[in-house]
Amino acid sequence: MVKIILLCYAQELQTCGIGSWDWNLGGQNCTYHALFPRAWTVYEGEPDPELRVVCRQISPFIPHNYKESSLPTAVFTFTVHNLGKTSADVTLLFTWANSAGGDSGISGHHFNSKFRMEDGVQGVLLHHMTSKERPSVTFAIAAEANDTVHVSECPFFVISGDSQGITAKDMWNEVKKNGSFDHLQSEEMSMPSDPGSLVGAAVAASLTIPADDVKSVTFSLAWACPEINFASGRTYHRRYTKFYGTTGHAAAKIAHDAIQEHTQWESQIEEWQKPIIEDKRLPEWYPITLFNELYYLNAGGTIWTDGLPPVQKLSTIGKRFSIDRSSLDVKVSADPTQSDDTAVLILERMGSVLDELQTPVSVNAAVGTNLLQKGEENVGQFLYLEGIEYYMCNTYDVHFYASFALTMLFPELELSIQRDFAAAVMMHDPSKRLLLDDGMSATRKVLGAVPHDIGMDDPWFEVNYYCLYNTDRWKDLNPKFVLQVYRDFVATGDKKFVEAVWPSVYMAMAFMDQFDKDGDGMIENEGFPDQTYDVWSVSGVSAYSGGLWVAALQAASALAREVGDKGSEDYFWFKFQKAKEVYQKLWNGSYFNYDNSGSAVSSSIQADQLAGQWYARACGLLPIVDEEKAKTTFETVFNFNVMKVKDGKRGAVNGMRPNGEPDSSSLQSREIWSGVTYAVAAAMIHEDMADMGFKTAAGVYETVWSEDGFG
Repeated sequence: MVKIILLCYAQELQTCGIGSWDWNLGGQNCTYHALFPRAWTVYEGEPDPELRVVCRQISPFIPHNYKESSLPTAVFTFTVHNLGKTSADVTLLFTWANSAGGDSGISGHHFNSKFRMEDGVQGVLLHHMTSKERPSVTFAIAAEANDTVHVSECPFFVISGDSQGITAKDMWNEVKKNGSFDHLQSEEMSMPSDPGSLVGAAVAASLTIPADDVKSVTFSLAWACPEINFASGRTYHRRYTKFYGTTGHAAAKIAHDAIQEHTQWESQIEEWQKPIIEDKRLPEWYPITLFNELYYLNAGGTIWTDGLPPVQKLSTIGKRFSIDRSSLDVKVSADPTQSDDTAVLILERMGSVLDELQTPVSVNAAVGTNLLQKGEENVGQFLYLEGIEYYMCNTYDVHFYASFALTMLFPELELSIQRDFAAAVMMHDPSKRLLLDDGMSATRKVLGAVPHDIGMDDPWFEVNYYCLYNTDRWKDLNPKFVLQVYRDFVATGDKKFVEAVWPSVYMAMAFMDQFDKDGDGMIENEGFPDQTYDVWSVSGVSAYSGGLWVAALQAASALAREVGDKGSEDYFWFKFQKAKEVYQKLWNGSYFNYDNSGSAVSSSIQADQLAGQWYARACGLLPIVDEEKAKTTFETVFNFNVMKVKDGKRGAVNGMRPNGEPDSSSLQSREIWSGVTYAVAAAMIHEDMADMGFKTAAGVYETVWSEDGFG
């Protein structure tokens, strides 16, 4: 049945739908260039041999701009060069289907309406009637009329199905015959579409271009989807609604403003990108990769809220835990090296934090906006998926790698994410969830643990959507939290932020004491994949988790100094010195062993083994290993993990054996991860090994972004 419907649907599109359009575009003479958030499509003599058309696409992704960067819009500016010897009458047509993807377009009851605004901007609103209580969405397509450009609209045409109205073929023939829709008899608002029909709208921009002259036309696309509904039933408003309101008609205003302001946006984007593009010290591929990798901050299932609580009341949410300090019969010692007194400090801080968090939502959810200090702006809360195949929001172990982009370009969003995780550290959710690894149940989130992710069905309220292992026992999440907090402080200088999250930093560090089984200051992995490489087991002291821990101890000491906590500063520094000494025992003369368990893979060469060194260098902390060992390690990683795979044109394999073969003990040990490769390359550059670092990172470009790659 499905195949027959699809076949008929495809046939209908061919005869009366968009397949009937004779637009004469083969694509042989067309090229596409991308430098996110801009792109250019060049049509050399297509579809008309005497015209050269360049479409410049712009999205308002503007560093340090928290208003326009939140807008759901894109601008398309067409520059048309008449290469002929006579003037040319040109019409550019912008069409859009009233669909939100999948079969939503044929669910019926959708309608379109014309709109006209000041400054010559006019177009069509496509009102999409969502089903199954999904959030409403309204699209707007528009163009700007002026002295040389005439704009007309076809507010409704039938792409497929039995709805009444002109077909896509009729619409095409109309504009082909008359060069506009001026002769088309159409209502300001269409009738709703019938179920089973797909409908669309079109905006035409017509102009006359003298011989050997150039003219431009600007279109915009905007969409208003003010609400985000999660499976839990909670509803939030998107960031843009703070400036444009929550109605569907906001799409028209956004489309208008995009046309009016896009020149300024592009100027700001050029100002940001120009120094990197023109830096001759950098390889040619570097700007291409650097900017285009940022696409994921827009396209990675991104949600940016207005920072306010869910639309429904929070009063139904009960407290999940409480601490009664009155029952604690303890004394505090001034000696920070005594473990018993450290436990007392932990409990004191737990109680202090819970006293300060007054609203129910603070106790029960990872809502970092409650940690904003007086005078600090609420720029909203930000979510993005771990990957298009891994549906978890703000997966923290990989955010560790990706977060540099936010820290440098949108630091207030990065601090917002960090506040959420700081609040999450103080959460305790005793509800049970089933683990895929062994089929056993585990507590969703325990006090002091940094969650793997901020959730999916109910972000901020139900964290740890990940359920392969119990991540409360992972060894990298808490150190990564502390390192990122310190990195973000160094980048922003925001001392209020540090003061707000310091109790969570302390708790996160104290939580890790349970994993130091022998009291030598170093944590030990527990014989399962208890870190981001979650099918690659590790046991005992390890290069990856151990190095992160050493760096985090130093970062915690530095953060304690910033908030004036001398006892904690000394305590974490003392532990840093002890752990650093233990870590050196992994050194084998060429690199740091994968772990010290003596297993068959303990001597594997992990590309990411000095992740702690990388972050320490990036934050301006002391290195966790001396320079000579770091350089020797990276030379080994380069010679084995990079150069022994496709002549170094694929990036760094996660694990290699000393015999030059990939570590085949797990799927992940023989994989290449782009984020890890970039991190290894950055760490090499920090050690003044720039040529080696760029060569390593170039492998990702060759694989993903180059014309000969697999992207």
